[in-house]
Amino acid sequence: MHLNQSQIPVNEQVEGACEMLGLDPLYVANEGIFIAIVSPDIADATVEVLRKDEKGKFAAIIGEVAATNPGQVVLSSRIGGRRVVGMLPGEQLPRIC
Repeated sequence: MHLNQSQIPVNEQVEGACEMLGLDPLYVANEGIFIAIVSPDIADATVEVLRKDEKGKFAAIIGEVAATNPGQVVLSSRIGGRRVVGMLPGEQLPRIC
């Protein structure tokens, strides 16, 4: 998998809080969020349909399945770097709900 950080919709307040606390938003619980893996042939149309609903207004294409780096998720950062997004080390933050 190849992800583009600049395409991942993260709420401004969440991003700010994560930055202050030294957390990566990719590892913070995101209730109500889902990822759909669809054929590139229908990806744009799928996003279009999702955005028509209020709850899908932030739908986006955030990456693609790639033949490079098999078995890994690679993230391209906003500043041009690349890193492997590994499994969460240790425990996930407790939910406050």
